[in-house]
Amino acid sequence: MDLRIFTEPQQGATYDDLLRVAKTTEDAGFGAFFRSDHYLKMGGVSGLPGPTDAWITLAGLARETSRIRLGTLVTAATFRHPSVLAISVAQVDQMSGGRIDFGFGAGWFESEHTAYGIPLPELRERFDLYTEQLEVITGLWETPEGGTFDYVGKHYELADSPALPKPAQRPRPPVIIGGGGKKRTPALAARFAQEFNLPFVDSATAAAQFDRVDAAAREIGRDPGEITRSVAQVLCVGRDDAEIARRAAAIGREVAELKQNGLAGTPAEVVDKIARYREATGITRLYLQVLDLSDLDHLELVAAEVAPQLR
Repeated sequence: MDLRIFTEPQQGATYDDLLRVAKTTEDAGFGAFFRSDHYLKMGGVSGLPGPTDAWITLAGLARETSRIRLGTLVTAATFRHPSVLAISVAQVDQMSGGRIDFGFGAGWFESEHTAYGIPLPELRERFDLYTEQLEVITGLWETPEGGTFDYVGKHYELADSPALPKPAQRPRPPVIIGGGGKKRTPALAARFAQEFNLPFVDSATAAAQFDRVDAAAREIGRDPGEITRSVAQVLCVGRDDAEIARRAAAIGREVAELKQNGLAGTPAEVVDKIARYREATGITRLYLQVLDLSDLDHLELVAAEVAPQLR
């Protein structure tokens, strides 16, 4: 099981906070550090000092780390022009020595779009835009050096593009697609994804959606085994009941709810839940959503007492 740390900095974090967590992630032996791509806080937190840009953050972390993979769950198609995004991600991939995973979604959080004046089309148009962005971004990356890329769609048109710069990974960084849509989402994953991720769902829901992705892959002649199965779950691990309760309170959650809907409990309890989830879904990668970024001991506890039992 590949364990990855996943943060939500829109809830209130500076770049320095994220750097400390990323360095702890690397030192503790986790496989990757990921962050969300949001511009507005959610729920009752203050969100101070305000949002940080996902790709500016990852560019900085690319130079401050050496082993862990870096990425987003997930970059929103509504935020950036696809050609500009392709250039940014390719540059960060170069800066990291080829350690970027590109999580990419259609966008959904209406309030942040309203707050910052970013258009949020209705769902059907948003998925049309998202599909074209996937075609443009992967097309730019996969165009051979010395060649040019042309594209004509409803939303985007590129003519005689040199399709530069190239990412360090060839032909491109792995693409992560996720979500619960029953038709278009599995079809896009079959076409473009190296990983399919489901955040915060139960094992039965995850297994059903993974089956839809497999079916979509087979329909276009692709081996479903080429697509890594992953999920994200909120993390709240403690050595005893008191420590579990303290960590739950720090993120404004109840222990019973976290045990029901996330990965909460002692290391032994969490290992058991992960094992049962893996048996039901076939996941090989798990994103641990860490919401209290000041609690570095939390990561070290999981690295020492949970990770070794999942190898």
